[in-house]
Amino acid sequence: MTLKIAFQGEPGAYSHQACVEARPDYTPMPCATFEDVIEAVRSKTADLAMLPVENSTYGRVADIHRLLPESGLHIVEEAFLRVRICLMAPPGVALSDIQHVRAHLVLIPQCRNFLAENNITSEASADSAGAAAHLAETREKGVGALASELAAQTYGLDVVARDIEDHHKNTTRFLIMARSPDLSRRGSGKMITSFVFRVRNLPAALYKAMGGFATNGVNMTKLESYMVDGQFTATQFYADIEGHPDDENVKRALEELDHFTHSITVLGVYPADPQRD
Repeated sequence: MTLKIAFQGEPGAYSHQACVEARPDYTPMPCATFEDVIEAVRSKTADLAMLPVENSTYGRVADIHRLLPESGLHIVEEAFLRVRICLMAPPGVALSDIQHVRAHLVLIPQCRNFLAENNITSEASADSAGAAAHLAETREKGVGALASELAAQTYGLDVVARDIEDHHKNTTRFLIMARSPDLSRRGSGKMITSFVFRVRNLPAALYKAMGGFATNGVNMTKLESYMVDGQFTATQFYADIEGHPDDENVKRALEELDHFTHSITVLGVYPADPQRD
């Protein structure tokens, strides 16, 4: 039986690379949208979903926090991917031959210094791996693409220059999601618990809700808010904490949180990726 892991984007996308690195024994399955990724797992077309949630340079991925609670899926693992950008071109093309590149709008500014030094102009594309695929098909003269090395391998392009990003710590965090939760402790390292909650409409409700984590010594590594149901007054919070729900201090903190919230939904309990530190 072939196990599949779904991702958003074209083959060769960074999400594809994350699948290859985190689940080398699974077959990556490209999907057009995040919603399609989630539906592929819900419908059992795929076994796991690989979803990007935040980037160290550009912050959280748009819409993903809204989709996670509604997905019906559960976080079972996190994966961190260093974003290494390659300049690629059809075989036989040298760096000096390239005057223009295409890539996703987010990728181009990350290579501003390299492009300026080599007098290369740029153009935004809907998808970096898609730009590589288009270049492999058209073989436009003087044109290159910015994407992952996996994209170059996928579409038969030559890597003209590697690691051309201005900042060499750019990293994307992904969540691996499944149909069933896994609340077991895995490994000897830290565990992460992710959940969403809505506070009651009371003065200082959020402040009081957070107090339980401080008094119980629970480290909260992420807290983000976003509107729900199109209302400015309806706010949901997404949080990551270090620890397992069975830990006494985590249990007490969540019990205190419950006093000041309308709802708490645990999205997943999973090992902290070593790259988190």
